[in-house]
Amino acid sequence: MGILQASYVIHLLPPFYNNFSKRIIKSPKLYFYDTGLACALLGIHSSDQLINHSSRGSLFENYIINELLKKRFNKGLRSNLFYWRDVSGHEVDVLIDHGSSATAVELKSGMTIISDFFKGLAYWQELTKYNQSFVIYGGEEAQKRNNGIEVIPWNKLDILKEIL
Repeated sequence: MGILQASYVIHLLPPFYNNFSKRIIKSPKLYFYDTGLACALLGIHSSDQLINHSSRGSLFENYIINELLKKRFNKGLRSNLFYWRDVSGHEVDVLIDHGSSATAVELKSGMTIISDFFKGLAYWQELTKYNQSFVIYGGEEAQKRNNGIEVIPWNKLDILKEIL
Protein backbone atom coordinates (compact mmCIF):
# COMPACT_ATOMS: atom_id res chain seq x y z
CA MET A 1 0.00 0.00 0.00
CA GLY A 2 2.80 2.40 0.88
CA ILE A 3 4.48 1.89 -2.48
CA LEU A 4 1.20 2.43 -4.36
CA GLN A 5 0.62 5.64 -2.40
CA ALA A 6 4.17 6.91 -2.87
CA SER A 7 3.96 6.29 -6.62
CA TYR A 8 0.61 8.10 -6.87
CA VAL A 9 -1.35 5.06 -8.00
CA ILE A 10 -3.76 5.16 -5.05
CA HIS A 11 -4.73 7.60 -2.36
CA LEU A 12 -6.51 7.06 0.92
CA LEU A 13 -9.42 9.29 1.90
CA PRO A 14 -9.32 9.58 5.69
CA PRO A 15 -12.42 9.48 7.88
CA PHE A 16 -13.67 12.74 9.35
CA TYR A 17 -12.11 13.04 12.78
CA ASN A 18 -14.79 15.04 14.65
CA ASN A 19 -16.77 12.58 16.70
CA PHE A 20 -20.39 13.72 16.36
CA SER A 21 -21.61 10.25 17.22
CA LYS A 22 -19.72 7.84 19.42
CA ARG A 23 -19.39 5.00 16.93
CA ILE A 24 -17.81 6.03 13.65
CA ILE A 25 -15.83 4.09 11.07
CA LYS A 26 -12.15 4.99 11.34
CA SER A 27 -10.52 3.18 8.40
CA PRO A 28 -9.65 5.17 5.25
CA LYS A 29 -11.26 4.58 1.84
CA LEU A 30 -9.02 3.64 -1.08
CA TYR A 31 -9.21 5.44 -4.43
CA PHE A 32 -7.16 5.27 -7.63
CA TYR A 33 -5.68 8.48 -9.01
CA ASP A 34 -6.30 7.10 -12.51
CA THR A 35 -9.88 5.91 -13.04
CA GLY A 36 -8.81 4.51 -16.41
CA LEU A 37 -6.46 2.14 -14.59
CA ALA A 38 -9.26 1.16 -12.21
CA CYS A 39 -11.52 0.43 -15.20
CA ALA A 40 -8.81 -1.66 -16.86
CA LEU A 41 -8.33 -3.69 -13.68
CA LEU A 42 -12.10 -4.30 -13.58
CA GLY A 43 -12.11 -5.42 -17.23
CA ILE A 44 -14.02 -2.36 -18.44
CA HIS A 45 -12.71 -1.39 -21.88
CA SER A 46 -15.48 0.82 -23.28
CA SER A 47 -18.08 3.31 -22.11
CA ASP A 48 -20.80 0.87 -23.15
CA GLN A 49 -19.50 -1.66 -20.62
CA LEU A 50 -19.41 0.98 -17.88
CA ILE A 51 -23.07 1.98 -18.24
CA ASN A 52 -24.40 -1.19 -16.60
CA HIS A 53 -21.34 -2.28 -14.63
CA SER A 54 -21.78 -2.95 -10.91
CA SER A 55 -18.81 -0.67 -10.10
CA ARG A 56 -20.17 2.34 -11.99
CA GLY A 57 -21.12 4.19 -8.79
CA SER A 58 -17.73 3.53 -7.18
CA LEU A 59 -15.88 4.66 -10.29
CA PHE A 60 -18.01 7.82 -10.49
CA GLU A 61 -17.24 8.55 -6.81
CA ASN A 62 -13.54 7.91 -7.49
CA TYR A 63 -13.55 10.27 -10.49
CA ILE A 64 -15.28 13.15 -8.64
CA ILE A 65 -13.01 12.84 -5.61
CA ASN A 66 -10.00 13.01 -7.95
CA GLU A 67 -11.39 16.17 -9.55
CA LEU A 68 -11.94 17.79 -6.14
CA LEU A 69 -8.40 16.84 -5.09
CA LYS A 70 -6.96 18.28 -8.32
CA LYS A 71 -8.70 21.59 -7.68
CA ARG A 72 -7.09 21.74 -4.21
CA PHE A 73 -3.64 20.65 -5.36
CA ASN A 74 -3.65 23.08 -8.32
CA LYS A 75 -4.13 25.90 -5.81
CA GLY A 76 -1.04 24.66 -3.92
CA LEU A 77 -3.20 23.51 -1.01
CA ARG A 78 -3.23 20.22 0.87
CA SER A 79 -6.26 17.98 0.83
CA ASN A 80 -9.09 18.93 3.15
CA LEU A 81 -11.31 16.07 1.96
CA PHE A 82 -12.66 13.39 4.26
CA TYR A 83 -15.56 10.96 4.39
CA TRP A 84 -17.86 10.13 7.29
CA ARG A 85 -19.69 6.93 8.16
CA ASP A 86 -21.09 5.59 11.40
CA VAL A 87 -21.69 1.98 12.39
CA SER A 88 -25.43 2.36 11.71
CA GLY A 89 -24.71 2.87 8.00
CA HIS A 90 -25.19 6.63 7.78
CA GLU A 91 -22.62 8.01 5.37
CA VAL A 92 -21.48 11.16 3.62
CA ASP A 93 -19.20 10.52 0.64
CA VAL A 94 -17.07 13.67 0.96
CA LEU A 95 -16.67 16.24 3.71
CA ILE A 96 -14.76 19.40 2.87
CA ASP A 97 -13.24 20.49 6.17
CA HIS A 98 -13.13 24.25 6.81
CA GLY A 99 -11.82 24.01 10.37
CA SER A 100 -14.86 25.20 12.30
CA SER A 101 -17.38 23.66 9.87
CA ALA A 102 -17.60 21.14 7.05
CA THR A 103 -19.41 21.03 3.74
CA ALA A 104 -21.07 17.70 3.00
CA VAL A 105 -21.08 16.31 -0.55
CA GLU A 106 -22.92 13.22 -1.72
CA LEU A 107 -21.81 11.60 -4.99
CA LYS A 108 -24.35 9.71 -7.12
CA SER A 109 -23.79 8.33 -10.61
CA GLY A 110 -27.51 8.23 -11.40
CA MET A 111 -28.74 10.59 -14.09
CA THR A 112 -32.13 11.17 -12.44
CA ILE A 113 -32.48 12.85 -9.07
CA ILE A 114 -34.27 10.66 -6.52
CA SER A 115 -35.05 11.16 -2.83
CA ASP A 116 -32.48 8.53 -1.74
CA PHE A 117 -29.73 10.94 -2.81
CA PHE A 118 -30.53 13.15 0.18
CA LYS A 119 -30.80 10.66 3.08
CA GLY A 120 -27.16 10.81 4.20
CA LEU A 121 -27.04 14.59 3.90
CA ALA A 122 -30.27 15.06 5.85
CA TYR A 123 -28.92 12.90 8.68
CA TRP A 124 -25.61 14.79 8.63
CA GLN A 125 -27.37 18.18 8.78
CA GLU A 126 -29.52 17.03 11.69
CA LEU A 127 -26.52 15.61 13.57
CA THR A 128 -24.09 18.50 13.07
CA LYS A 129 -26.27 21.55 12.32
CA TYR A 130 -23.94 22.25 9.35
CA ASN A 131 -26.27 23.24 6.54
CA GLN A 132 -24.06 23.64 3.46
CA SER A 133 -24.54 20.44 1.46
CA PHE A 134 -24.30 19.35 -2.16
CA VAL A 135 -25.23 16.38 -4.31
CA ILE A 136 -23.06 15.82 -7.36
CA TYR A 137 -24.80 13.48 -9.79
CA GLY A 138 -24.48 12.05 -13.29
CA GLY A 139 -27.24 14.19 -14.80
CA GLU A 140 -27.29 17.60 -16.44
CA GLU A 141 -29.65 19.81 -14.41
CA ALA A 142 -28.61 21.98 -11.44
CA GLN A 143 -31.17 22.54 -8.66
CA LYS A 144 -31.50 24.13 -5.26
CA ARG A 145 -33.66 22.22 -2.79
CA ASN A 146 -35.66 23.85 -0.01
CA ASN A 147 -33.64 21.95 2.63
CA GLY A 148 -30.54 23.93 1.59
CA ILE A 149 -29.02 21.16 -0.51
CA GLU A 150 -27.71 22.14 -3.94
CA VAL A 151 -27.73 19.56 -6.74
CA ILE A 152 -24.82 19.93 -9.17
CA PRO A 153 -24.25 18.05 -12.43
CA TRP A 154 -20.94 16.19 -12.62
CA ASN A 155 -19.67 18.46 -15.39
CA LYS A 156 -20.24 21.70 -13.43
CA LEU A 157 -17.81 21.14 -10.54
CA ASP A 158 -16.46 24.68 -10.90
CA ILE A 159 -19.44 25.76 -8.79
CA LEU A 160 -17.56 24.30 -5.80
CA LYS A 161 -14.26 26.14 -6.38
CA GLU A 162 -14.92 28.75 -3.67
CA ILE A 163 -15.56 26.17 -0.95
CA LEU A 164 -12.58 23.96 -1.69
